[in-house]
Order: sequence, then structure tokens, then C-alpha cells
Amino acid sequence: MGRRSLRRLLNREHAAKVMFIISASAAILAVGLICVFLFMQGLPAMWDIGIIRFLTGSDWRPTWDPPRFGIFPMIMSSLYVTAGAILFGVPIGIFAAVFIAKFCPKSIYIVLKPAINLLAGIPSVVYGYFGMVVLVPFVRENIGGSGNSIFTASILLGMMILPTIIAISESAIRAIPSEIYEGAIALGASHESATFKVVLPAAKPGVMASVILGIGRAVGETMAVRMVAGNQPILRMPHEFLYGARTLTANVIIELGYAYGEHRATLIATGVVLFAFVLIINTLFSILKKKEGV
Repeated sequence: MGRRSLRRLLNREHAAKVMFIISASAAILAVGLICVFLFMQGLPAMWDIGIIRFLTGSDWRPTWDPPRFGIFPMIMSSLYVTAGAILFGVPIGIFAAVFIAKFCPKSIYIVLKPAINLLAGIPSVVYGYFGMVVLVPFVRENIGGSGNSIFTASILLGMMILPTIIAISESAIRAIPSEIYEGAIALGASHESATFKVVLPAAKPGVMASVILGIGRAVGETMAVRMVAGNQPILRMPHEFLYGARTLTANVIIELGYAYGEHRATLIATGVVLFAFVLIINTLFSILKKKEGV
């Protein structure tokens, strides 16, 4: 290789390095600016109301005199809807990923894989419309309640997080070296045992990452939940999942358009709480990874 070729190669590597640094810095800057905006706008409102009263209050009455801003019912609604989505979506997503990666015939795979990718690209409002015209009447007629409920929203969110969990989990399973699977087969394990007892545990970091991303999608989902959850700011008792509720994200999108002053500041403070939820989820995931050595 001549000097000119070597110099060109080094220049290209330097240019690529600069581009990567700029891209990473832009991402970090964007997240930093979002954090600064949220905390500068939201923390003073939480401080004026009282952080404990804001987080544990059961009344959301912005039009009262004096107004009341308590988001505890919406916090619990978000937790219930997310937990329901996890119970519905995570097992189905992981088993679907295992099937696609290790059991699916090629004739079915060429149809199933594009269909899953298509699910990931469907807008939230389309999922919400499907929930309104299909899930809500089905739940109302066959299970009970009004249909617009925590239960319906959980099923819908579980469907929405499936593409994320399936795609990332499948990639993690396929990334495991074939020698690991073949070694298990050589030791006498069946195809099913080698897949579920050897390959799947080896792919645990990627599978856990897919679950965390799915949870993040469920926590932050707005439009679809607003359309099927009932949007009631008063939360029923935990055993009454067939009644409507309002999540944190739905509360923000419903009222931010006409809110002003303290009301607007408290909605931004609600965004701070959502940000804290995502941060807690990622922190717990990191702790779990270190604890289990994955």
C-alpha cells in the first residue's frame, strides 16, 4: 500500500471517528436538554404543591379553587396497565421468538417475519382504533364492565410490545454460536431441551434487553391507551380492572393543549415522574445484569 492510499485510509478513519463522536454527542445533548427542560419546568411546581402531596394525592381537580393536583391514581393506573401488558406480552413474545429462531419452517418464516416487522411499524392510533372497535366490545360482551378499562388497555399494550420483544429476542437467540447448541445435542439433549435449557439461557442478556425496551414502550404509550382505557382520573380498587382509568401519559396529552400557569407546570411535572419511571427501570435492569453476571 502506497503512502497516498495509506493517507486516504487514515483520513477516512479520522472522518468516520469525528462523525461518530458528533452523532454520540448530539444524542447525549438531546437527552440532556430534555432533562433540563423537564426539571426546570416541573420541579418548581412539585415543590410548590409539595412532592409528597403531589405524588400521593388522590384528587386531580385543576379547575377547583384552590386547585388540587394529586397524581397517585394515575401512577397506579400506569403501573397496572404496564404490569398487565408485561404479563400478556412478555411470555408470548419470548416463546414466539424461540419458535421463529429454532422451530419455524422456512415456508412459514418468510411470511411470519415480515408480518411481525409490519406490526412494529403500525401507528399507535391504528392500534387504538383496533382496540376501540374490536377489543372494547369483546371485553364488554364477554368479560364484563364497560370495555374501556385497565384490562383492555393491558391487552392492547401487550400486543404493541410484541414486535419489539420478538425481534430483539430472536436476534439474541440467533447470535448464540451454533457450537453451543450442537454441544448440547452431542451430549444427548433433545432439540427442545437444547433450545430452552442451553440456547435460551445463553441469550438471556438480549432477551432481557427486549423486555426492558418493551416495558419502556408500554410505560410511554399515550394515544392507544387514551382511546381504550376510559380516561377516568379516579382509580378504582386494584381488583376492579374492568373499570376505566387514566394513565400519566394520557393525562398529559388530554390537558396540555389548554393548560396554563400552574396547571401546565404540573403536567410537565408529570413528565418528570414518567422520566423517573424510565430511569428506575433502566437502573434496575443494570443492577440485575451485574448481579447475575450477564
